[in-house]
Amino acid sequence: YHRECFISSGINAEYNFTPDFTLTPSVLQDYHTHGYILLRNFLSPAEVTNTLRVFQETDVIERFGYGIPDTSGRMPRMVLWNSPGSDVTGMICRCEKVVRTSEQLLGGEVYHYHSKMVMKEPRIGGRQEWHQDYGYWYNNGLLTPDALSVFIPLDRCTRENGCLQVIAGSHKCGKIEHSFAAGQTGADLKRVEEILGDNTGRFRHFYVEMSPGDALFFHSNVLHMSEPNDSEKIRRALILAYNRKENTAGRLEVAGHHPMYSPIDRVPDSAIASCDNFSDFAGKDFLLPENDKTVKASK
Repeated sequence: YHRECFISSGINAEYNFTPDFTLTPSVLQDYHTHGYILLRNFLSPAEVTNTLRVFQETDVIERFGYGIPDTSGRMPRMVLWNSPGSDVTGMICRCEKVVRTSEQLLGGEVYHYHSKMVMKEPRIGGRQEWHQDYGYWYNNGLLTPDALSVFIPLDRCTRENGCLQVIAGSHKCGKIEHSFAAGQTGADLKRVEEILGDNTGRFRHFYVEMSPGDALFFHSNVLHMSEPNDSEKIRRALILAYNRKENTAGRLEVAGHHPMYSPIDRVPDSAIASCDNFSDFAGKDFLLPENDKTVKASK
């Protein structure tokens, strides 16, 4: 595909990723101050194209995909897996640039907590309510929010097709109360409104428009949401989650539907583009919606 880059929208903590990119003290400070860093061009066009083949050339969405209704009845669809596997998406989950960056941001060894592909179909894909990822993971035995997510679009993400929105600095608010909002787990909207209305300059609301292959690494307590896709173009994105090794749930029965610590079998970054496994999903441990107690899903 032809890559079209977005001009900076004024979001804080935005960098252009190159093979020799390093997390300097100022980059780390941006993460701790704002709760995220945005790395443009994190995946190459060849890596994005190879990844899309997994979802375009197989029936993985039909077999394992499910929707989570928003408050209007529309729903984004997703496919979620607990273990990386050895297909192209597994190479992304296990590659050095993802794992190394996650470990530097979180300050220690991480393990793959889970990953998913979220799809908003044209005119159908619904809203993702305001939430913190730790609002979900708190109920899966994570004692601290020492975890993060990596949002990597496979299509252009614009305001028209429901790009991610974040509140910079909101990770400093701590865990906010969450409850069911239709089929989703959403943050206390009164609290969200208070944060958005704060006039001290501590928090800023951004629409994170992204090109395919950009990556947003964000703290598990950052408030984020996305609007429905009211455009004629599909919006697909990978979301990879990583947790600190020592933050693993203490007991299997507490961990629920996500895994406890297991070391990552790392691969070089070159494995993403060179991988030719698009359909062997052995060992990925896809999540069945009836086993996820934090959502009310629909096939």
